[in-house]
Amino acid sequence: MHPKALLDHCAALLAQVLRFDHPADAVVSRYFRENRQLGQRERATLAETVYAVLRRKAYFELLARSGSGPKERRLAILGFAADRGLLSGALSQQEKDWLHSCDTVQESELLPVHRHNLPQWLATELEAQLGERFMAVAESFLEPAPLDIRVNSVRAKRAEVQKALAAEGLAAQPTSYSPWGLRLQGKPGLTRLDLYQQGSIEIQEEGSQLLALLLDARRGEMVVDFCAGAGGKTLAIGATMRNTGRLYAFDVSAHRLENLKPRLARSGLSNVHPAAIAHERDDRIKRLAGKIDRVLVDAPCSGLGTLRRNPDLKWRQDPAIVEEFAVKQTAILASAARLVKPGGRLVYATCSVLPMENEVIADAFGVANLGFRPLNASELLTQLKVSDAASLCSPASGAVEAGRYLRLWPDLHGTDGFFAAAWQKL
Repeated sequence: MHPKALLDHCAALLAQVLRFDHPADAVVSRYFRENRQLGQRERATLAETVYAVLRRKAYFELLARSGSGPKERRLAILGFAADRGLLSGALSQQEKDWLHSCDTVQESELLPVHRHNLPQWLATELEAQLGERFMAVAESFLEPAPLDIRVNSVRAKRAEVQKALAAEGLAAQPTSYSPWGLRLQGKPGLTRLDLYQQGSIEIQEEGSQLLALLLDARRGEMVVDFCAGAGGKTLAIGATMRNTGRLYAFDVSAHRLENLKPRLARSGLSNVHPAAIAHERDDRIKRLAGKIDRVLVDAPCSGLGTLRRNPDLKWRQDPAIVEEFAVKQTAILASAARLVKPGGRLVYATCSVLPMENEVIADAFGVANLGFRPLNASELLTQLKVSDAASLCSPASGAVEAGRYLRLWPDLHGTDGFFAAAWQKL
């Protein structure tokens, strides 16, 4: 495709994404369906250009003010995710001169908003929480996320998969904390590989793997993944159970559970039972009250810990939406807790970095539910032989001892931002 046509596509796609009517990944997927003539390399350039603009939207909009022509075209030029020489073939001399002037802007000349590229409400929340670490975290969210996979222990061993990937010319290193993970260099296509098609690997971020590990589901137990979604953590939990016992995958979205079925078929697991529920008080839930050994509540949330891979979220979410999530999270956690039998474990988790969705919810649950004993996440992960487990958990704060909560950050741990709290039913 001629560079001019490719840049036109980038600008057209950006115009749709920047309306923020729908998640960016959904808009990109729809655009590809509508433009099937686009090749794999062109699609990669389009997608990466969009995400580059979303990550640095405030900065790019500042630079775009000095240019001419449609705003979306100027933004596409600034974020163009291919060789600069290729881009040059699509630009007028005026645009080349403007781009050169943009290249000369120094970071020291920028206001904080153009460096952190966050909406002000979110920047204020994070700075209050992080203090001097704020800018390091903000900058980490501007980087693309790495590609992690989870080795399905029912089908293969990590060392074997690493060797098989190397034979395919794919470099992969064991993840720093998850015993099941491998981190790949670049963004290679994996779905064509026999390893993927035969269910030996699943694409799953390392932090997400650690949430499943923290549940520590055992052979023969009754387990519930309360907000299973497409089932990434469900499959990891099923593997830790060695395909024994009974694992319920509940979700209010039947469509999302449908996406679990092909993954479940590849996995070789027969102990997983997906079931759509109407709400957290569904009759299916009531029938299991007090019968479940382990319950994971990976609650719906703002997703603001995943800004490396979902940068549109920082522009689509706002404080009112976060407050709505907090109400839902409280209700879902309370309902899920009713499932746990005496001696059983409850884990609450989000992919948010905001205390309102994390510590505030967990602390309030602990106060209202004295029949649940809080567990120390650092101690649990240490028992599971996770390397340097204490570094993955929150420091002491007020009446909360060090290590109580799992708290993952991209700048410290190389993972998405995750939170988890665990309790044992007395």
